[in-house]
Amino acid sequence: MSSLTFSTLKTPIGKLSLITKKSELLAAGFSAVDYLLERLDSADSSLALRKAKSIPGITDNLIDYFDGDLFALEQISVYQPGGEFSQRAWRAMRSTKPGKTISYAQLAAKAGSPSAVRAAGSACAKNLIAVIVPCHRIVKTGGALGNYAYGLKSKEWLLRHEGALK
Repeated sequence: MSSLTFSTLKTPIGKLSLITKKSELLAAGFSAVDYLLERLDSADSSLALRKAKSIPGITDNLIDYFDGDLFALEQISVYQPGGEFSQRAWRAMRSTKPGKTISYAQLAAKAGSPSAVRAAGSACAKNLIAVIVPCHRIVKTGGALGNYAYGLKSKEWLLRHEGALK
């Protein structure tokens, strides 16, 4: 039977909790592991949970990212359940390169539904894999930062780290 592995990583903006199943990252957030577990798909949240000091591949890539290799996150395999539009939106977020931002309207268009701006915002809000599925790169039309589940200071730090903000 499958189980989940969790770990935490100290970052410049706080502890990043990680939950994986096999080699796929299911959740990452600047919150307690319990909060992430509550948001997982019920089939996954019912699995046994074991703690690890680090998660091979994932922890190293995150360390590399925070040390300045902004493309290290592309190596991390992710999975999160969600509807067809959310899946397309999350893929579009991952295709937005470090140092770039796009608006919620642009995200909706990249996800194949230009009129689904509210759904694009909802996909950002439902995103369980912070930083790796970079919803922090999505901003309001006109450039205002908009919202971020882990606070605007964290979003601003990430965008500065990636060179999108001066």
